[in-house]
Amino acid sequence: SRISLSVSLLAPMIGLLIGGLLGCLAGFYRGPLESTIVAIMDIILAFPGLVLLLAVTFYLGANLQNLIFSLGFLTIPVFCRVARAKTLALSGLEFVQAARLTGAGNMTILFREIVPNVIVPVAIYGLIVVAFMIMAEGALSFLGLGISAPTPSWGGMIAEGKEVLDESPHVSMIPAAIMFMTVVSFNLIGDSLRSFFERSRRQI
Repeated sequence: SRISLSVSLLAPMIGLLIGGLLGCLAGFYRGPLESTIVAIMDIILAFPGLVLLLAVTFYLGANLQNLIFSLGFLTIPVFCRVARAKTLALSGLEFVQAARLTGAGNMTILFREIVPNVIVPVAIYGLIVVAFMIMAEGALSFLGLGISAPTPSWGGMIAEGKEVLDESPHVSMIPAAIMFMTVVSFNLIGDSLRSFFERSRRQI
């Protein structure tokens, strides 16, 4: 659990920090900066993630750090798009215009007005990405591209259990069930937080 959750929590944090910041910059400043950032994100999205993971595994080896940074890199575009969309929606609202009228600079408006309102929905979306990263780590370990033995992970345990699936199915079924329940839990937490913040915003 420790290894699998480390990958699934730390990888989205990389994407959230880098992609979230780039998305806020693209949505706030627009123009050439936005076009450049969007083009870079499109290139990353178009690049086959499995090829990147194969290259990293081949040249750098299959270990925890490489897997976290590789998966984190692949999550940057999705966080960038969510943050950019939210920033575009916020940029024309009254509180941003009021901040401009008070003489606040662009960086002040961005980090005091925009980023605090973007980080909550992006973080909630991050919980969905966490659930996806759990499944991705399991699939990669099953294919031999994730955490190598003897370091334990849910995907590695499932892969090891396939050799004795006829005699002892519980070897694979138990980690698979734990992975399933963890993924469902993160999805439910994300849905609950989104509903809570939507109700709070309507009350305001």
